[in-house]
Amino acid sequence: MLRLDDLTKVYKVGAFGGKTLTAVGGVSFDVAPGEVVSLIGESGSGKTTIGKMILGLIPITSGTITFDGVPVKPGKAYYRNVQGVFQDPFSSYNPVFKADRVFRMIREEYFPSARDWDERIETALSAVRLNPGQVLNKFPHQLSGGQLQRLLIARALLLDIKLLVADEITSMLDASTRIDVLNLLADLKARGLGVLYITHDLSLGNYLAERTVVLRHGSVVEMGLTEKVFGDPLHPYTRQLLSAVPRLRSSWEEAAPVETCLYHDSGTTGRLLEVEEGHQVACAHLATCPVTTG
Repeated sequence: MLRLDDLTKVYKVGAFGGKTLTAVGGVSFDVAPGEVVSLIGESGSGKTTIGKMILGLIPITSGTITFDGVPVKPGKAYYRNVQGVFQDPFSSYNPVFKADRVFRMIREEYFPSARDWDERIETALSAVRLNPGQVLNKFPHQLSGGQLQRLLIARALLLDIKLLVADEITSMLDASTRIDVLNLLADLKARGLGVLYITHDLSLGNYLAERTVVLRHGSVVEMGLTEKVFGDPLHPYTRQLLSAVPRLRSSWEEAAPVETCLYHDSGTTGRLLEVEEGHQVACAHLATCPVTTG
Protein backbone atom coordinates (compact mmCIF):
# COMPACT_ATOMS: atom_id res chain seq x y z
CA MET A 1 0.00 0.00 0.00
CA LEU A 2 2.47 2.67 1.19
CA ARG A 3 6.13 2.35 0.29
CA LEU A 4 9.11 4.58 1.02
CA ASP A 5 12.26 4.07 -1.06
CA ASP A 6 15.51 5.80 -0.13
CA LEU A 7 13.53 8.76 1.26
CA THR A 8 15.76 11.74 2.07
CA LYS A 9 15.12 15.23 3.44
CA VAL A 10 17.87 17.84 3.51
CA TYR A 11 17.41 21.33 4.94
CA LYS A 12 19.52 24.36 4.16
CA VAL A 13 20.76 25.93 7.39
CA GLY A 14 23.18 28.59 8.56
CA ALA A 15 23.72 32.08 7.23
CA PHE A 16 22.20 32.42 3.75
CA GLY A 17 21.60 28.66 3.65
CA GLY A 18 25.26 27.93 3.12
CA LYS A 19 25.16 24.66 5.06
CA THR A 20 22.92 21.61 4.94
CA LEU A 21 21.33 19.38 7.54
CA THR A 22 20.18 15.87 6.63
CA ALA A 23 17.07 15.28 8.72
CA VAL A 24 16.19 11.99 7.00
CA GLY A 25 18.68 9.95 5.02
CA GLY A 26 17.88 6.99 2.78
CA VAL A 27 14.89 5.58 4.67
CA SER A 28 13.01 2.65 3.13
CA PHE A 29 10.08 0.65 4.52
CA ASP A 30 6.43 -0.10 3.72
CA VAL A 31 3.03 -0.32 5.39
CA ALA A 32 0.52 -2.95 4.26
CA PRO A 33 -3.29 -2.82 4.57
CA GLY A 34 -4.46 -3.82 8.03
CA GLU A 35 -0.95 -3.48 9.46
CA VAL A 36 0.46 -1.22 12.16
CA VAL A 37 4.09 -0.22 11.64
CA SER A 38 5.70 1.55 14.56
CA LEU A 39 8.30 4.24 13.75
CA ILE A 40 10.36 4.67 16.91
CA GLY A 41 13.16 7.03 17.87
CA GLU A 42 14.14 9.84 20.18
CA SER A 43 13.16 13.47 19.61
CA GLY A 44 14.99 14.85 16.60
CA SER A 45 15.48 11.46 14.95
CA GLY A 46 13.38 12.39 11.91
CA LYS A 47 10.11 10.60 12.74
CA THR A 48 7.79 13.56 12.33
CA THR A 49 9.66 14.73 9.23
CA ILE A 50 8.90 11.37 7.60
CA GLY A 51 5.24 11.68 8.59
CA LYS A 52 5.03 15.17 7.10
CA MET A 53 6.58 14.01 3.82
CA ILE A 54 4.10 11.15 3.60
CA LEU A 55 1.25 13.61 4.13
CA GLY A 56 2.68 16.05 1.59
CA LEU A 57 3.15 18.81 4.16
CA ILE A 58 6.83 19.27 3.26
CA PRO A 59 8.62 18.43 -0.01
CA ILE A 60 10.94 15.47 -0.51
CA THR A 61 14.59 16.12 -1.29
CA SER A 62 15.13 12.74 -2.95
CA GLY A 63 13.74 9.22 -2.97
CA THR A 64 10.15 8.20 -3.58
CA ILE A 65 6.87 7.64 -1.76
CA THR A 66 4.30 5.49 -3.53
CA PHE A 67 0.75 4.65 -2.54
CA ASP A 68 -0.87 1.62 -4.17
CA GLY A 69 2.06 1.59 -6.59
CA VAL A 70 1.57 5.20 -7.73
CA PRO A 71 3.93 8.08 -6.80
CA VAL A 72 2.27 10.26 -4.19
CA LYS A 73 0.78 13.54 -5.41
CA PRO A 74 -0.78 15.45 -2.50
CA GLY A 75 -4.28 16.57 -3.33
CA LYS A 76 -7.94 15.83 -2.85
CA ALA A 77 -7.76 12.28 -4.25
CA TYR A 78 -4.75 11.36 -2.10
CA TYR A 79 -6.17 12.79 1.11
CA ARG A 80 -9.32 10.80 0.61
CA ASN A 81 -7.17 7.72 1.27
CA VAL A 82 -4.48 9.05 3.59
CA GLN A 83 -4.95 11.24 6.67
CA GLY A 84 -2.87 12.27 9.68
CA VAL A 85 -3.53 12.85 13.36
CA PHE A 86 -0.92 14.71 15.37
CA GLN A 87 0.44 15.00 18.89
CA ASP A 88 -1.48 17.99 20.25
CA PRO A 89 -5.22 17.61 19.59
CA PHE A 90 -5.98 21.14 20.82
CA SER A 91 -3.82 22.69 18.08
CA SER A 92 -6.05 21.12 15.42
CA TYR A 93 -9.13 23.09 16.49
CA ASN A 94 -10.01 26.76 16.29
CA PRO A 95 -11.18 27.63 19.82
CA VAL A 96 -13.81 30.08 18.54
CA PHE A 97 -15.64 27.35 16.59
CA LYS A 98 -17.35 24.24 17.88
CA ALA A 99 -15.25 21.10 17.67
CA ASP A 100 -17.47 19.29 15.17
CA ARG A 101 -16.70 22.00 12.60
CA VAL A 102 -13.97 19.59 11.46
CA PHE A 103 -16.77 17.36 10.15
CA ARG A 104 -18.45 20.21 8.29
CA MET A 105 -15.18 20.99 6.52
CA ILE A 106 -14.98 17.40 5.28
CA ARG A 107 -18.56 17.56 4.06
CA GLU A 108 -18.02 20.80 2.15
CA GLU A 109 -14.94 19.38 0.42
CA TYR A 110 -15.92 15.77 -0.25
CA PHE A 111 -19.66 15.24 0.32
CA PRO A 112 -21.50 18.47 -0.57
CA SER A 113 -24.70 16.67 -1.59
CA ALA A 114 -24.73 13.78 0.89
CA ARG A 115 -28.24 13.22 2.25
CA ASP A 116 -27.15 10.66 4.83
CA TRP A 117 -24.58 12.93 6.45
CA ASP A 118 -25.95 12.67 9.99
CA GLU A 119 -25.90 8.90 9.70
CA ARG A 120 -22.32 8.99 8.46
CA ILE A 121 -21.27 11.07 11.47
CA GLU A 122 -23.02 8.75 13.93
CA THR A 123 -21.30 5.74 12.33
CA ALA A 124 -17.88 7.42 12.50
CA LEU A 125 -18.38 8.49 16.12
CA SER A 126 -19.55 5.01 17.05
CA ALA A 127 -16.38 3.57 15.50
CA VAL A 128 -14.25 5.71 17.83
CA ARG A 129 -16.49 5.03 20.84
CA LEU A 130 -17.95 8.51 21.20
CA ASN A 131 -21.52 9.42 22.08
CA PRO A 132 -22.79 12.08 19.63
CA GLY A 133 -24.81 13.75 22.36
CA GLN A 134 -21.70 14.25 24.47
CA VAL A 135 -19.36 15.69 21.83
CA LEU A 136 -21.40 17.42 19.12
CA ASN A 137 -22.11 21.16 19.42
CA LYS A 138 -19.34 21.52 22.01
CA PHE A 139 -16.37 23.90 21.96
CA PRO A 140 -12.88 22.37 22.14
CA HIS A 141 -12.34 23.55 25.71
CA GLN A 142 -15.46 21.63 26.78
CA LEU A 143 -13.96 18.30 25.66
CA SER A 144 -11.02 16.27 26.92
CA GLY A 145 -7.85 15.66 24.94
CA GLY A 146 -8.89 12.06 24.38
CA GLN A 147 -12.28 13.09 23.03
CA LEU A 148 -10.69 15.65 20.69
CA GLN A 149 -8.19 13.09 19.44
CA ARG A 150 -10.93 10.57 18.73
CA LEU A 151 -12.94 13.25 16.92
CA LEU A 152 -9.97 13.72 14.60
CA ILE A 153 -9.81 9.98 13.96
CA ALA A 154 -13.57 9.98 13.28
CA ARG A 155 -13.04 12.79 10.77
CA ALA A 156 -10.53 10.58 8.94
CA LEU A 157 -12.95 7.64 9.01
CA LEU A 158 -15.63 9.73 7.29
CA LEU A 159 -13.44 9.50 4.19
CA ASP A 160 -13.10 5.72 4.50
CA ILE A 161 -9.32 6.11 4.43
CA LYS A 162 -6.81 3.32 3.85
CA LEU A 163 -3.87 4.74 5.81
CA LEU A 164 -3.61 6.77 9.01
CA VAL A 165 -0.39 8.54 9.99
CA ALA A 166 -0.61 8.72 13.79
CA ASP A 167 2.14 11.02 15.07
CA GLU A 168 2.58 10.78 18.86
CA ILE A 169 -1.20 10.83 19.23
CA THR A 170 -1.15 9.50 22.80
CA SER A 171 1.76 11.47 24.26
CA MET A 172 -0.45 14.25 25.68
CA LEU A 173 -3.12 11.93 27.07
CA ASP A 174 -3.40 10.39 30.52
CA ALA A 175 -2.75 6.67 30.95
CA SER A 176 -6.39 5.54 30.94
CA THR A 177 -7.26 7.57 27.84
CA ARG A 178 -4.07 6.46 26.13
CA ILE A 179 -4.99 2.79 26.26
CA ASP A 180 -8.47 3.62 24.92
CA VAL A 181 -6.95 5.30 21.85
CA LEU A 182 -4.51 2.41 21.34
CA ASN A 183 -7.33 -0.13 21.53
CA LEU A 184 -9.25 2.00 19.04
CA LEU A 185 -6.33 1.83 16.60
CA ALA A 186 -6.18 -1.93 17.10
CA ASP A 187 -9.90 -2.19 16.24
CA LEU A 188 -9.43 -0.07 13.12
CA LYS A 189 -6.48 -2.23 12.09
CA ALA A 190 -8.71 -5.29 12.29
CA ARG A 191 -11.04 -3.57 9.81
CA GLY A 192 -8.21 -3.23 7.27
CA LEU A 193 -6.84 0.23 8.09
CA GLY A 194 -3.07 0.57 7.76
CA VAL A 195 -1.41 2.70 10.46
CA LEU A 196 2.01 4.30 10.66
CA TYR A 197 2.33 4.80 14.42
CA ILE A 198 5.03 7.37 15.17
CA THR A 199 6.22 7.32 18.77
CA HIS A 200 9.20 7.53 21.09
CA ASP A 201 7.55 5.14 23.55
CA LEU A 202 8.70 1.56 22.93
CA SER A 203 6.12 0.02 25.24
CA LEU A 204 3.26 1.50 23.20
CA GLY A 205 4.85 0.42 19.94
CA ASN A 206 5.31 -3.10 21.30
CA TYR A 207 1.65 -3.19 22.36
CA LEU A 208 0.28 -2.20 18.96
CA ALA A 209 2.61 -2.87 16.03
CA GLU A 210 3.38 -5.98 14.00
CA ARG A 211 6.57 -4.42 12.66
CA THR A 212 8.94 -1.86 14.12
CA VAL A 213 11.32 0.60 12.45
CA VAL A 214 13.95 2.13 14.76
CA LEU A 215 15.24 5.51 13.61
CA ARG A 216 18.36 7.34 14.77
CA HIS A 217 19.72 10.60 13.35
CA GLY A 218 17.46 10.21 10.33
CA SER A 219 18.58 6.68 9.43
CA VAL A 220 17.07 3.27 10.06
CA VAL A 221 19.31 1.32 12.44
CA GLU A 222 17.07 -1.70 12.99
CA MET A 223 13.72 -2.94 11.72
CA GLY A 224 11.63 -6.05 11.42
CA LEU A 225 8.93 -7.98 13.20
CA THR A 226 8.28 -6.31 16.56
CA GLU A 227 8.75 -9.54 18.48
CA LYS A 228 12.20 -10.00 16.92
CA VAL A 229 13.38 -6.39 17.25
CA PHE A 230 12.26 -6.22 20.89
CA GLY A 231 13.05 -9.84 21.75
CA ASP A 232 16.57 -9.82 20.32
CA PRO A 233 17.73 -6.22 19.80
CA LEU A 234 21.06 -6.15 17.96
CA HIS A 235 21.86 -2.48 17.47
CA PRO A 236 23.25 -0.69 20.54
CA TYR A 237 20.79 2.19 20.07
CA THR A 238 17.83 -0.21 20.16
CA ARG A 239 19.27 -1.77 23.30
CA GLN A 240 19.65 1.65 24.90
CA LEU A 241 16.04 2.51 24.11
CA LEU A 242 14.82 -0.76 25.60
CA SER A 243 16.97 -0.36 28.70
CA ALA A 244 15.39 3.07 29.28
CA VAL A 245 11.83 1.69 29.48
CA PRO A 246 10.71 2.08 33.12
CA ARG A 247 9.98 -1.16 34.98
CA LEU A 248 8.17 -1.54 38.26
CA ARG A 249 10.41 -2.48 41.20
CA SER A 250 13.48 -2.43 38.97
CA SER A 251 16.20 0.17 38.45
CA TRP A 252 17.39 1.32 35.03
CA GLU A 253 20.42 -0.36 33.58
CA GLU A 254 22.89 0.90 31.02
CA ALA A 255 22.97 -1.10 27.79
CA ALA A 256 26.23 -2.93 27.23
CA PRO A 257 28.23 -1.47 24.32
CA VAL A 258 28.62 -3.57 21.19
CA GLU A 259 32.27 -3.93 20.24
CA THR A 260 31.86 -5.95 17.04
CA CYS A 261 30.16 -5.00 13.82
CA LEU A 262 28.01 -7.49 11.96
CA TYR A 263 29.07 -5.94 8.66
CA HIS A 264 32.75 -6.61 9.21
CA ASP A 265 32.12 -10.30 9.80
CA SER A 266 29.70 -10.76 6.91
CA GLY A 267 31.34 -8.63 4.24
CA THR A 268 28.00 -6.95 3.55
CA THR A 269 28.23 -3.51 1.98
CA GLY A 270 24.56 -2.52 2.24
CA ARG A 271 23.12 -0.14 4.82
CA LEU A 272 20.99 -2.84 6.47
CA LEU A 273 22.01 -6.44 7.05
CA GLU A 274 19.30 -9.12 7.22
CA VAL A 275 20.36 -11.19 10.22
CA GLU A 276 17.29 -13.43 10.03
CA GLU A 277 14.02 -13.47 8.17
CA GLY A 278 12.00 -10.46 9.25
CA HIS A 279 14.88 -8.75 11.09
CA GLN A 280 17.39 -6.24 9.69
CA VAL A 281 20.05 -4.20 11.47
CA ALA A 282 22.49 -1.46 10.49
CA CYS A 283 26.17 -1.25 11.34
CA ALA A 284 26.73 -0.49 15.00
CA HIS A 285 29.03 2.37 13.99
CA LEU A 286 27.10 3.64 10.99
CA ALA A 287 28.51 7.17 10.99
CA THR A 288 32.16 6.11 10.84
CA CYS A 289 32.06 2.52 9.54
CA PRO A 290 34.42 2.18 6.55
CA VAL A 291 32.22 -0.57 5.15
CA THR A 292 28.98 1.41 4.98
CA THR A 293 30.42 4.86 4.28
CA GLY A 294 33.24 3.86 1.96
